[in-house]
Formats: sequence, C-alpha cells, structure tokens
Amino acid sequence: DIFDKNRKAYGTRKIKVELKKRGLTVSRRRIGRIMKEQGLVSSYTIAQYKPQKTSCNESVQANELNREFLQK
Repeated sequence: DIFDKNRKAYGTRKIKVELKKRGLTVSRRRIGRIMKEQGLVSSYTIAQYKPQKTSCNESVQANELNREFLQK
C-alpha cells in the first residue's frame, strides 16, 4: 500500500519510517523479503543509463616540453 501510493519509489528505509508512523515495528530485512516475494523494486533502485561524453583517459596532451619518456 505504502509502496504503490508513493509512485513505487519507496525502498525499505522509507517504508519502515511510514510503518513506524502507523505504529508498526518491522525490520528492514523483513520489508525487503516481502518486497522481493511480491516483485516490488523501487524505481530508484533500477540503474539509470548515463552516457559519458568522453572516455576517462581519452585526452591527449601535446609534448610541449619535449620530454623523453623511455622505459628501461
């Protein structure tokens, strides 16, 4: 009920807080187990694809100081 009313965005922590407001004491593990049994997954848990504009090591610097890097 709590999960559906909150646009399927609540995870175990927020559901636990809401249940505590209603006077129920339930562990996060139990909430997680129940969610898993019923196939409930928070929309924030699902990984969002965020493409990178450039690769991490893609920048190429000019050898302005004419340094010679030789491996021995």
